[in-house]
Order: sequence, then C-alpha cells, then structure tokens
Amino acid sequence: MVRSEVLVIGAGVMGLTTAVCLAEEGLRVRVRASVPPAATTSAVAGAMTAGPIPLAPAESAARWHRTSLAEFGSLAEQAGTGVRIARGRMVLPEGAGVPDWAKSMAGFEPCAPEEHAGYPVAFWITSPLVDMPRYLEYLAGRLAAARGELEIRPVPALDEVTGEYRLVVNCTGTGASGLAGDQQVRPVRGQQVVVDNPGLDEFFMDNGPGPMITSIMPHGGRLVLGGTIDRGEWNRDPDPLQTEEILRRCSRVEPRLAGVPVRSVEVGLRPGRPQVRLEQERIGDALVIHNYGHGGVGVSVSWGCARQVQHLVAGAVVP
Repeated sequence: MVRSEVLVIGAGVMGLTTAVCLAEEGLRVRVRASVPPAATTSAVAGAMTAGPIPLAPAESAARWHRTSLAEFGSLAEQAGTGVRIARGRMVLPEGAGVPDWAKSMAGFEPCAPEEHAGYPVAFWITSPLVDMPRYLEYLAGRLAAARGELEIRPVPALDEVTGEYRLVVNCTGTGASGLAGDQQVRPVRGQQVVVDNPGLDEFFMDNGPGPMITSIMPHGGRLVLGGTIDRGEWNRDPDPLQTEEILRRCSRVEPRLAGVPVRSVEVGLRPGRPQVRLEQERIGDALVIHNYGHGGVGVSVSWGCARQVQHLVAGAVVP
C-alpha cells in the first residue's frame, strides 16, 4: 500500500526545497533522512548565492541559478526566512582584470586599490545571503504548513522504498554514492569556523579554486569563516591546523577578527560529481528522480533544480 504519493530522501537544502515545491502543488509528501536538517552539510554553508556556477551541464546550471536567484530575492523581502540581500567583495587570486561574467552581476562596482586585500582582482557585488540554520528551519516549517512530513529514519536501499512508494526523489548528496551506487560522486570536504561577529555586515568571498579559500559571511551575531576545498576527502573531523589557517587568513583581510571568540568548527561534505544528476530512472514499478551532485553550489541552484523535479513529477502518473 502506498502511504504517500511522493517520498523525498534527504533533508538538506535540496531535499527540503524539492519537498516544499511538491507539497505546495498539493501532493502528499514525506521526507526521510538519516539526519535532521540542522545536521546536514547544507547547515554548514556560508551561503552567498551569486557568482559563477561551476556545474555541468552548463546551460541547465545557468537556468537553475536564475530561477533560484529570483526566488531568494523574493524570500529576502519576507521576515523569518533567514535570507537577506547583502553587499560584499568578491576577489580572485589571479587575473589581470575583472572578468566579463562579473560585470553583469547585481551591484557590480570595481574595488578601490586599498580594498583589494592583497588580491589582484576585486569588485563589489550584491547577493542573497542565506543564514542556513535559520533557512533550513524556515523550509521545514513551510513543508509542515503544506502538510508534508519529515521523518528522521535512514533509507538503506532504494529497493526498500520503491515497493512502498511509486514516486521517489533522491536528494541524498554524497549519500548517493552508496544509495544509488554512483561511483562518480566524490566528497569535497569543507571546513568552516563560526565566530562572534564584531560588527561586520558585508561579506567577503575568495572565488579561487582552493584548496584554501578565504570567506567571511555575516549572519547577525555570528560570522561563518571559510574555508577549505578538499577533494576526495571523507573525513569530517575538524582539523586544528586548518582552523588556525582560516582564522589567520580572515584576520588578514579584516583585522577586527584577530582574537575573536570561536563558537564552533564545522565540517561538511559537498557532493562533487562531473555532472549534476537530475534525471528519471525506473526501479520496478516506481519512478525514481535523482537530484544530486551539485558540489559547493547546491544552495545557489536549489530552487531551479526543485522546480525541474516538480516539472518531471507533473508528467508522471502518480496513483
């Protein structure tokens, strides 16, 4: 017997956003996840949503991003979402000038020489900035308001649920390597340091390739300082040496951060994949829609991907 029309697996930003879209269409939706939203990798994100989207397929990624930016712009006008429009600097560790893609960004303005913080390329932009713990709580509340259900209970195998649900959406991030048997999924470890905010309101984002990047994301009384890009690393234990390096790099950009109290050190595993997997698969009598592999920009494309899943579901026959 099918208990719900749709099962969404995963309670990170991709799973909750997808579940909200489907539930608000009137479908009965249940989310099952191994950990609650606050314990997901999504909760660790900074999360500044503007900027280049290094995902394939590129055309789809650009469309997902446009949809998501528009949605976040609307959410920034609503109280209690955890989303606001912020001004900040984006910098590049190499280059002779501002790239063309940057000049079309909202709020673009070249930085003055003294604002470069030692980087060869620097410019001001505006972007939706998302306080992820608050935002995930908002999404969970929105799901509940649409009569969706959230259950913290792992799904050990897809064939365990495809006999119970005729429509399953797989939003498990790095968990898809086991759940879907996808060996193309590789972790991209990210470590961040959360500190007291000494009064900063503008973000700072190093858009370099890593393995160390410098980012400062203000969310009220706290700052999320980044960070690392450790490809292929599954270890989620905080690295004290990386913590020291993050604090040193951020304090060099913003001297007011020197000696600031540390609240926590957080590690997440971004779901790296050569190409996002957003496609349908038949498993027995069930239709499974996979929605994972978004790397470090899952928040930035979350609404666009969720709307595409919504479109695929609309074309499916749900008993």
